[in-house]
Amino acid sequence: MQKPKLVYTTYIRSTPKEVWAAITKPEFTRHYWGDMTNVGVWKKGSKWEHHNPEGEVWITGKVLESTPPKRLVLSWADPDDLADKSRVTFEIEAMEDMTCLTVTHDSFKAGSTMVKKVSGGWPKVLSSLKTYLETGKGLNIFCK
Repeated sequence: MQKPKLVYTTYIRSTPKEVWAAITKPEFTRHYWGDMTNVGVWKKGSKWEHHNPEGEVWITGKVLESTPPKRLVLSWADPDDLADKSRVTFEIEAMEDMTCLTVTHDSFKAGSTMVKKVSGGWPKVLSSLKTYLETGKGLNIFCK
């Protein structure tokens, strides 16, 4: 059985540096990721965390690769089930007056529960990121 590979591509009227900052700086992530923040130093081998508004860790992992502002690769796991680890790759490419952002979430373990959790979340988060960078206000990613 083939492992799932989720790939999302969006085009944002922004610069690669602004897209990188939006992904890696908590003061930006909270605006488009439902008040959640990404916290880390974004160097290869360092730890990173995704916090909810109360400061609880929702996702944790290691920085596997970091080439600002072009490529960021992270391991991704629920802190309550660290064995269910996967990988997220952010590829950021300048294209004239916009930036192409491709997010690939893959390397899921067999029987992973994470696939279901993130497959509906990434489209909302990335749409909100695009909207935030283009208008200054993110979307309500928790709407039903």
